[in-house]
Amino acid sequence: MADPSVFAQILDYSNRANPYPLYAELRKTPVARQENGSYVVSTYREIEELLHDPRMSSDVRNLAHPAAGVPSQESSPSFLRLDPPEHDRLRRLAMRHFGPPHTPGRVDGMVPDLRGIVTRLIDGFAGRNEVDVVDDFAYPFPVTVICELLGVPREDEPRFHVWVEAGLEALDPKAASPEQQQKHAQASAEMGQYLTELIESHRRSPGSDLLSAMVTDDGPDGRMSQEQLLSTAFLLLVAGHETTVNLITNGMLTLLRHPDVLERLRRDPDLPIRLVEELLRYEPPVHFVPWRAALDDIEIADTTIPAGSQVILVLASGSRDPEHAREPDRFDPDRFDPDRFGLARDDDQHLGFGGGIHYCFGAPLARLETQIALRELACRLEHPRLVADPPPYRPNPVLRGPLHLPVRFDGIVPAQPTATTGRHEPEEQPVAQGT
Repeated sequence: MADPSVFAQILDYSNRANPYPLYAELRKTPVARQENGSYVVSTYREIEELLHDPRMSSDVRNLAHPAAGVPSQESSPSFLRLDPPEHDRLRRLAMRHFGPPHTPGRVDGMVPDLRGIVTRLIDGFAGRNEVDVVDDFAYPFPVTVICELLGVPREDEPRFHVWVEAGLEALDPKAASPEQQQKHAQASAEMGQYLTELIESHRRSPGSDLLSAMVTDDGPDGRMSQEQLLSTAFLLLVAGHETTVNLITNGMLTLLRHPDVLERLRRDPDLPIRLVEELLRYEPPVHFVPWRAALDDIEIADTTIPAGSQVILVLASGSRDPEHAREPDRFDPDRFDPDRFGLARDDDQHLGFGGGIHYCFGAPLARLETQIALRELACRLEHPRLVADPPPYRPNPVLRGPLHLPVRFDGIVPAQPTATTGRHEPEEQPVAQGT
């Protein structure tokens, strides 16, 4: 039997804790054809080029020969799996109520609530000397935020958590078993019924949440259909917390491996902005985009990708490409200091949020959540340390992050009370916005 390809080794769970040496090997062939006919792209310049190439489709119906593991396309897919012009219309409809120019203050207006949630979660560590950063903090924080943002009852989280986990299994590029396929189909049906009832509730009694705004929108692009509302709500609910869980957890793991940076974070309120940008480059929550289709023959890196081929963009490899980043395997938040290096825009320097028309919809919120979360964990946990290194990882190679992250500490520093309310909330800190 032939040795497995480098990309096959990356997909193997045994390499989940540290795929980066394999990424270095993968970059020796920037565009590599796999046995199943797909093409894996691993270098920054080529990934960036393809992310902006209109000949690259996100609609899997454009694959000539779908490989094992490629999900079937839904009758009404989310805009994440659509191409222009329909992608652009649906994304505009969702963005009208989430960010600039129509709703510029929604994310900024969430800052007090974000800080309050983080404070309450850390206050809950009192009397303990060990927590699981995933279960006790990194998961409940963004889940609470996205529930409040969308208008989803927080008490329903245990129900949709099961459905989301089943859906994430479908992201694995390896073929799902018949049992996994059946589980995913059942979860999709149950989630669809739940969201249908929730949408009708918001239509009858709209509130100030994002789902109510989308249901009642009469903007220039018209309203979303019922199926489009369902697919968009599902996308925002899942993407609105899953990637942030990984980003926060990867961030805490990285800080505990770099105690000098952890100590700087306690002293420097300006550091979180640069720190999160470096995390998005160094330990991103999404490692590759597994399903893109070439609409035409594409010549790139001395390789022809034939029309109809599946293309896999390995974002995490591109961000550590030594042809792009200085000392790419070194964790250095100062590389994103524009005063030091004269960089035009932080998000131009890594692929942590993808790029092109599918640039991460929730990037501003994810940045904000992670900046606040890591700053407060650093400031309030006394002498935090890892219980196990490496920790156990989630099985999914696309959304890569620890399954659990046990951390021991000696105590909890009280939160700083605000001058206006007397409530215990984290101190003010600057935040960065996305594009």
